[in-house]
Amino acid sequence: MQPSIADFSTILDRILNAAADNLRIAKILVQMGLDPNNITSDALFNRLVEIVLANITLANMFALVGAIFFVATLLMQTMVPLRVANMVGCTFFATFGALSGNVSTFLLYLLLLPINAVRLRQMLKLVKKARSATQGDMSMEWLKPFMTERRYRRGDRLFKKGDAAAEMFLTVTGKFLVKEIGVELPPGRLMGELGFLTPNNRRTGTVECIEDGQVLTITYERLLEIYFQNPQFGYYFLLLTSQRLLENISRLEGIIAQQTAGPQTAPPSDLA
Repeated sequence: MQPSIADFSTILDRILNAAADNLRIAKILVQMGLDPNNITSDALFNRLVEIVLANITLANMFALVGAIFFVATLLMQTMVPLRVANMVGCTFFATFGALSGNVSTFLLYLLLLPINAVRLRQMLKLVKKARSATQGDMSMEWLKPFMTERRYRRGDRLFKKGDAAAEMFLTVTGKFLVKEIGVELPPGRLMGELGFLTPNNRRTGTVECIEDGQVLTITYERLLEIYFQNPQFGYYFLLLTSQRLLENISRLEGIIAQQTAGPQTAPPSDLA
């Protein structure tokens, strides 16, 4: 083992000597406190150790830990742990700024903390509400912060069966009619969610406004973004839309049963 180590050290020394002939590298070596005319691997290693030891301060240790957490955020695939790691990193960097007297660094990461906290709370609330929806609460209140408002007048058509689908609706006020099955949608109901699940993103029905009202909309791209940020939300959303689909199927079965039964004839009365 010794000859190999010696050979490696000799090769490294030759590389360093060749690099020292370059004026730019020589200037860097001088700034590091090294002699370009007498540079060895041992001298370079010892100097680097001296620089590291000289810069080991409490502030720099906080910066190092903060950097580790920020690198960790790049390796995370879901949004909740990413936000948590980002908040921890911001805390360490803000402490570094305070200890080192760097006001701009301190203020920057101090402002990032509440932003990440709000986003984290919003995502956790989203997952919690989605979970409760699958347990019987069909309210879509948890999705409203991600939606935009739109108003329709009586006679307006929201979409037609077969149209390309790009957004989902949540009724807030007014009434809307699904023409194919003759079902009125009161406030608090989803419209257009099935287009998000169909392979070609096509509308499965026609919906018209029969009473002036307000709806909230969210694009399928935004739904996909929320899903990839938190796959757990996507799972509960699929369960929720499945329940909506089963409700529609049950309603149609009831209508078919009524139509096939027809008017019931009264049994003949007994003669006296």
